[in-house]
Amino acid sequence: MNYFEILYDTFKPFLDGEKKPLNTLEVSNIWLYAGMGQSTLRLEEVWVNTIQDTELKEKVMNVFLVHKEIVNELNEFLLKESVPLPKPSAPKPIDDYQAIPEGAKFTDQEIADLLSYNLLIAMTHGMRIITESIRADIGFMISKFLLMHLSVSIPLKQLMLERNWIQEAPPYINNAQR
Repeated sequence: MNYFEILYDTFKPFLDGEKKPLNTLEVSNIWLYAGMGQSTLRLEEVWVNTIQDTELKEKVMNVFLVHKEIVNELNEFLLKESVPLPKPSAPKPIDDYQAIPEGAKFTDQEIADLLSYNLLIAMTHGMRIITESIRADIGFMISKFLLMHLSVSIPLKQLMLERNWIQEAPPYINNAQR
């Protein structure tokens, strides 16, 4: 089952025809999503330079490639709609910076936690864009991004479970049922 095809088939009847101009909320949400994506790319470049765990480094690189594709598509969309792009910061060089002292860099667990949190924020904001947008092409584009985020979130969570990096809340005990 190809979920992208199902998604496209769902939106297809609404994609044909003349598109309305973007409304203020759509522009604002997409512009913010693109800007957040740019900032996330810079963080992921820094993290890749200091990760010790090779599997985590692979997961972060996969997320980085997904985010790069998403940001590029968002930027193309914004430019096509004559919306100025968020000002990106300069890309960080990808290299091996293992000489950075331990207290000055994130641990692998901290990187995994922050990456997981960033993916959650991206998916939450993406759902907000979908619910607040009127145009079907925006709904389709962001739905595609959500599937892309899911495709990298699940393997990351699996790795975090294997490494015992997931912070779990204590079990809830209902005192009224004792």
